[in-house]
Amino acid sequence: MDPHRHPPALAGPAGHPAGRRRPRRSAGPPPDEGLGRAAGAGSAGGLRRTGEALLAAAEAAVAALGEGHERAQRLAIRQEEAARRESIDDLLYGRSGPGAPAERAERFGLRPARAHAVAVAVGTEPDDGAHPVARRVERELVGRFGERDVLPATKDGRPVCVAPDGAHAVLEAFAALAIRPGPGYRVATGRRHSGPGGVVRSYDEALGALDFAQRLDLPAERLRAEELLVFPVLMRDRAAMAELVRSVLGPLGGALGGAAPLLATLAAQAEAGYVNAEAARRPGVSVRTLGYRMDRIKSLTGYDPSDALHRHTLETAAVGARLLGWPQREL
Repeated sequence: MDPHRHPPALAGPAGHPAGRRRPRRSAGPPPDEGLGRAAGAGSAGGLRRTGEALLAAAEAAVAALGEGHERAQRLAIRQEEAARRESIDDLLYGRSGPGAPAERAERFGLRPARAHAVAVAVGTEPDDGAHPVARRVERELVGRFGERDVLPATKDGRPVCVAPDGAHAVLEAFAALAIRPGPGYRVATGRRHSGPGGVVRSYDEALGALDFAQRLDLPAERLRAEELLVFPVLMRDRAAMAELVRSVLGPLGGALGGAAPLLATLAAQAEAGYVNAEAARRPGVSVRTLGYRMDRIKSLTGYDPSDALHRHTLETAAVGARLLGWPQREL
């Protein structure tokens, strides 16, 4: 063996050369684990911001969904109200024959072939459907009787209620609710009529009753068309009624103060049943003044109020004068 040769290197533990040192590992975590922790610590704020953004987006989506649902509900309500108004127009204008009008009416529980009655309310100011009275009446009626048994609406500035035959309680409740605000409101109910034109006939009768009550200055808050049928009969021939007023009451225009005070006296006597004390109280005059005016009526017209036939003629002419607006308007 050559002494000058290097001796073979002795093998160290684990097969490493004896002359070389193994690299020592640090006591900390592996490099890749440390980097992961650093990245996690740095992204925690980002994760929180991302979560907050997602939550805000979800809240915005829920709010938009709720707003869209509410908008859809408002649209559905407006469409329902429009359909109700259209159905009321069909019924009150007589457009309730076969086809779409009948289908719309049946949708709200009314069958045009059945008998119906109409009640109309009138107040001191027009009602456009948004008036508190109209909203309250409709809400309480529907809540009490249901949507299938009552059709409240507003027509030409007046609250209207259409009810089928047998639903007398509906019309009574409508009248009670409509006049609840106090003096100034009046309700008229037409008679029940059947067939496609029954609703419009009842509606016309209710309007006629309101018109007669206004012209005659009737104090009643609730009117029934059947109780006022005498007035349409009297006014069916306006020319004949005008002639009756002219021939019977025309001479009263020559009295001192005109015909108006004498007509008021005659009306007060009829309303009081020809009881002088009560008749004098109504216009606010003395019994002596009342007697003087009755004598003037007798002398000017030639009709004696104490005679039954003459009294009937005078009262009929007086009613006709009020309906025609005489003497304020020329006949």
